[in-house]
Amino acid sequence: MLLEMSIENLGVISRARVEFSPGLTAITGETGAGKTMILTGLGLLMGGKSDAQTVRSGTGAAVVEGRALVDVPGLAEKIDDAGGVLDDDNTLVIVRTVAAQGRSRAHLGGRSVPQAILAEMADDLVTIHGQSDQMRLRSPQRQREALDSFAGPDLAALLSSYRERWNERSRAVAELTELTERAQERVREAELLRLGLAEIERIAPLADEDTELAQEAERLSNSEELRISARDALTAVAGDDLSDVASDVDANAVAVIDKARRLAEHGGQFDPQLAAIGRRLSDVGYTLSDIAAELSGYLAALDADPARLETVEARRAELGHLTRSYGEDVNAVLAWSETAAQRLADLEDDDGRIEMLQERVAGLDVELTAVAAELTAARTTAASALAEAVTEELTGLAMAGATLLVSVEPLEELGPWGADAVTMLLSAHRGGPPRPLGKGASGGELSRVMLAIEVALATSDASGARRTPTMVFDEVDAGVGGKAALEVGRRLARLAQTTQVIVVTHLPQVAAFADAQLVVTKGTSGPGDSGAGDGSGDEDAITQSGIRVVADSDRVQELARMLSGQEDSEVALSHAAELLALAAVRS
Repeated sequence: MLLEMSIENLGVISRARVEFSPGLTAITGETGAGKTMILTGLGLLMGGKSDAQTVRSGTGAAVVEGRALVDVPGLAEKIDDAGGVLDDDNTLVIVRTVAAQGRSRAHLGGRSVPQAILAEMADDLVTIHGQSDQMRLRSPQRQREALDSFAGPDLAALLSSYRERWNERSRAVAELTELTERAQERVREAELLRLGLAEIERIAPLADEDTELAQEAERLSNSEELRISARDALTAVAGDDLSDVASDVDANAVAVIDKARRLAEHGGQFDPQLAAIGRRLSDVGYTLSDIAAELSGYLAALDADPARLETVEARRAELGHLTRSYGEDVNAVLAWSETAAQRLADLEDDDGRIEMLQERVAGLDVELTAVAAELTAARTTAASALAEAVTEELTGLAMAGATLLVSVEPLEELGPWGADAVTMLLSAHRGGPPRPLGKGASGGELSRVMLAIEVALATSDASGARRTPTMVFDEVDAGVGGKAALEVGRRLARLAQTTQVIVVTHLPQVAAFADAQLVVTKGTSGPGDSGAGDGSGDEDAITQSGIRVVADSDRVQELARMLSGQEDSEVALSHAAELLALAAVRS
């Protein structure tokens, strides 16, 4: 249930705070006073689209903050999942900020959330009906949704089961279409994969082979430079021959280090520190001897081999052909071959896959037909009950003799929502021909039909519809007057016995039935003004609206204004008091 809402800088409203009561709350006021901004604020809190043009001129942003009591099963868990936190009294704070320049921001229970999260929560909190809903009621989809809602959770479970199968069938049909319509293309793809895999198999590359061959080719191409470098290095380390080391102590590194070692060892007799250095020089000597041996072995093995170089270059050319076609290096080529082999296996199994999908689609068609038959039976039963309940409500809404028929006719083939075409037909008077709502109903009739449907959904013993804690009606009384207006108010009051109802109305007959009445007032303010004025004598005055609660004599005056435009008229005041007394006696 909505508890309160505060608005800053939204349209003509500079700053206002609204407290909502249980039962029926009527929002009234002169045309252009800003009643629409109340609904706009509610819409923003419920995840509606924002519009920077609604931000009050001269301000940077509009802010709407609402507080709602959370008593819907499962809603607290959803809020927790979204990161929001309920207050100690189990209330939820929702904030929506709309910048004059830029995007809007939403906060749920102290947590910044996407707009879509607010819309998801709104499904459990508030149902808003406006003029656009009357237009949507003309569509077969909207009519089917109303019937399905009336039928309740049992039909919802059937529909969920049907939708799961329908979605699975849609995926299977899409894949089957892909396989059959692109058969030739897939054959060509398979042939190209076979050619590629055959070529890779013939050449049989090994992992990292291209890198290793490149290194070998580099060695073979530069064997003379390598021989000279290795020979000179060996000479520098150990002389022309390892046997010459002892005879020429100054010719090479081995001899120099050996001489240094012997000198250090001699002095080491007198100082342990120098002895330690001698031992380290001894280690260096061993290392140099090992290096000399390795260089000697490298030279012995290093031979120019033109034939081997030719073989290596030929192999590299083969591998290069593969890397130009299937990957940047041999490892990428091997990875492509693995993927290609799996893809080829899938393509070669097209016939088996097609057969399997055809069988699955046929099986799903059987299952869908069975569930669709159950849906048809449930809808047919619910259609009779809904038509009866709405017709009864229409009688009370000054449409005596009007009859609503809910037709459930078979479709030529299964559809995403079953095998039924749901059509609501209205016979506006006794003996009149039933005509589809989308063709024969006037705006006023649509308003009353929509209200009758909502009352039936919320109050009929046959209804299994899920009910939100709050319902908001915008100009549900459009095109209605006289006795019909009284009955609209009476029905809204009846609806408010089971849920919180907020109605924006211009009819005193409707407002009189409210448990609480809020009046949106329009005035002007100028530089230095603290509130609304009369708008005279100030060219810089700015239109702004406020909201106040009216009760007792103030409410009688407001109803009198709505009746005649003259809140001080004795006749209007008397009529307003009479309306309130009449509304107090509710059936």
